[in-house]
Order: sequence, then structure tokens, then C-alpha cells
Amino acid sequence: MSATVATGPRPALRPFRRGDGPSLLAAWARSAPDDPISAARFRTLVLLDPHFDAEGLRVADLGGRVVGAAYAVRRRTPLAGGDPEPADGWILFFFVDPPHRRAGLGRRLLTDALDWLRGHGRTRIGFAPYTPNYVLPGLDRAAYPEADRLLTALGFRVRYEAAAMDRSLIGYRVPDAVRRHQQSLEARGFGFGTPCDDDLVDLVPLAAEEFTPDWARAIRQCLAGGAPLDRIVIARAPDGRLAGWAMHGAYDGMTERFGPFGVRQELRGTGLGKVLLHLTLERMRALGVHGAWFLWTGEASPAGHLYRASGFTTTRTFAVLEWEAE
Repeated sequence: MSATVATGPRPALRPFRRGDGPSLLAAWARSAPDDPISAARFRTLVLLDPHFDAEGLRVADLGGRVVGAAYAVRRRTPLAGGDPEPADGWILFFFVDPPHRRAGLGRRLLTDALDWLRGHGRTRIGFAPYTPNYVLPGLDRAAYPEADRLLTALGFRVRYEAAAMDRSLIGYRVPDAVRRHQQSLEARGFGFGTPCDDDLVDLVPLAAEEFTPDWARAIRQCLAGGAPLDRIVIARAPDGRLAGWAMHGAYDGMTERFGPFGVRQELRGTGLGKVLLHLTLERMRALGVHGAWFLWTGEASPAGHLYRASGFTTTRTFAVLEWEAE
């Protein structure tokens, strides 16, 4: 990042308002070149978020032009009927346009965002694992070392790390060992296939209750938006229960994005997950997709081991950070 020390007038901090969008997005692209965002994604993830409050999107205004921003959000209603998390808030992103760095503007923006959240009674603030509309899982400290130093100085601490992974699908085929295991499971009474509409009665509650309401929301949202059911592969156990599922294209219509993906807890360790993963990759390749990727898993988790064994490699690591009031 640039070591230029900003000089000149001091930007004013204020809430986001009409007319800020183009200037904010242009400054974002200059400030975070590894993670530019389109106007359409910004609209979906920020402006249309049910918990968006323009007062929480703090911008640095210099002569009517946005030269930095920090976005704070808190839930105003519970997520999918759960706990409204009244002590929790999140900062989803912040940035300072390179020519305006090294004058304390990043610290001013983050402090302003923290103060806004504290003013709403929030005493535990995450960066940035917010659902439903997180921009990134956390901070890529390798890409943004200055941001890492600033967040650390303000009292944010690492809770855990999330790995983003990719694999090429060029020349992909289901491994013979996986196909044999699929056949073995089928011989025991398991079934694999595309869900019909009635299967959603089992799928959505499984995603919400055994995993996270946000996965159930993603399934509902992508299908309601017109995604075909064959983006999903389900497995049923011999007793007829839905055993698990895997899918792709659930987020923003990105066919190459894998997930969400899960197996009922008591059936983990049977190899169902590996079969579901590879059947989904096979469908992705049949659509002409050249690669599969996702944003968030624990590298040392069972899922992380499965992904690596299936040809995925870590492409980025994000630190999930948290600040707590003393």
C-alpha cells in the first residue's frame, strides 16, 4: 500500500446519503484492488439488506466526494426467528482512498462506526462474519496489512481463521473410488438424485436446524429467484429420511460457487459427504464450469480435510476478528 502521507483539508465524517454510491464504489476499487465490488452486488449486500441503516454506513466526505467508508450493522429483527443478538454488531468493511491515508482517517472511520454500534447497546463487535450479507468472511491480513495493524490497535482480536478454496474442473471426472462408494451406499438403500418440489419440505428445515438459518435462506432465495432444482443433489437414507445435500450457484447466481453442503450429524463418517461433493462437481462440469470455489471453511475441520482430499487448495485465508467492550 502507498506510504504517501495525506495533506490538505480534513474530510468530514457523516452517514451515507443519496448520490454517494458511484463515488464510494470508485474509492473502494482503488482502496481494495483484490476485492472490487460491482454496483449490483453493493445494492444486494448492503442497500437491500433488511438490517441496513444509512446512519451505520459512515463515509468520509471531502468536497462532496467519498474518500473512505466504514460500514456498521446491527440486527433490528431476529434472523429466521432466532435470537436477535442484542449485544452483537458487525463491521463488514472499511477503506481509505490511498491518497488520503496516513493521516488517521482509517482510525477516525472505525472509531465512528464503533461508537455508532455502542450507541445502540452493542458490546461485542465482529469483523466481519455477519449473515445474511457478509462481503468477505473476515480480513485477508496478507492483502491488507495496514488494516490488520489498525484493527489490532483498536482492540480487535482473532477468533478463528476461515479458508477460501478453489479447484479446477477442467478434465474433471468422478474418481473411481468415489463411484464405487456411491454404488456401495446405494446397495445399502441410500439414494442420490435431484430433489423435487416436495423434497424442499425436508431440505430447508435440515439446513436451518442442523446447520444455520442462513443456509436455509440461501436455498429458498436461489430457488425463488429461478435457479433450477438440478443445482442441488440430495441423499436419502434407507429409512427415507433426508440424509444430506450439496449444491452450487446458491449465491448471486454464481454457478461456479460451491455450497452450501451438509450431511445429517448421525450419518457423518459414512462417506455420504464425499459422494455428494463429487456428484455436484460432476454437474458443474457438465454445465461447462471451469472451476469450483467457496469462501469459508476451517482448514483443520473435517470439511477442510474432505475438500483438500478432493483436489481443493487454499487460495486465501481470512481472520475472523472480534472486539468486546471492557
